[in-house]
Amino acid sequence: MTDIAAPRELRLRLPIAGSALLHAVAAAALLFARTTRPAPQPPTYAVTLVAAPPGERRIGVVQPPPAASTAPDAPAPIARETPDPSRMKALSKAKPARTPKTATPNTATSVRPSPAPIAGGGPVGGRGADVANVSIAGVQFPYPSYLTNVVRQIALRFRPTRADGLRAEVAFLIRRDGSVAGLRLQTRSGVYGFDTEALGAVDAAARAGAFGPLPQGFSDDVLPVIFSFDPRLIR
Repeated sequence: MTDIAAPRELRLRLPIAGSALLHAVAAAALLFARTTRPAPQPPTYAVTLVAAPPGERRIGVVQPPPAASTAPDAPAPIARETPDPSRMKALSKAKPARTPKTATPNTATSVRPSPAPIAGGGPVGGRGADVANVSIAGVQFPYPSYLTNVVRQIALRFRPTRADGLRAEVAFLIRRDGSVAGLRLQTRSGVYGFDTEALGAVDAAARAGAFGPLPQGFSDDVLPVIFSFDPRLIR
């Protein structure tokens, strides 16, 4: 009886062990699916337009300090001699000598040079369209000269009709060949005209091919950029 019961008990244990193994594999697969992380997204470079400081006043020469004005000394009065009456009569009887006329040379009219303008008196230089200070948030872009050109090209084409403290953010992608895709408003200003002008500045620069191809050493195929438009910071 013992020899017959042993194979029967073995046949009962094999299905139970197989079922337990299948459940363990299913639980492990479910746990692995939950712990799988999503694929990383490409970094986005947020660029804020910040204008260069106003130019210094450079017109003219340094104004010398004014000299203290002193009143000229009054000349001493000249004492007159009393004429002799007898001498006066002798001079009146004598024939006066004729004095020859001398030619008077023509004197050239002296032209007074106009004074040079005073240094520091010229107009203050305005804020240039080529923005020198670029604030980059997020991952540091390894080619700042490329971003500086992007900022300059957009600033040259951004001429808002309103500047009442409005601010808008425009997001777009620069492809490897310098073309632009995915142009959209990231943050609206609340004024339709201002938002349209911000989008138009990026679109005009992209149509002109002003950005140029991405740098050779940049490994990604696109450069995601977010521009912050603030008319108070650019001329």
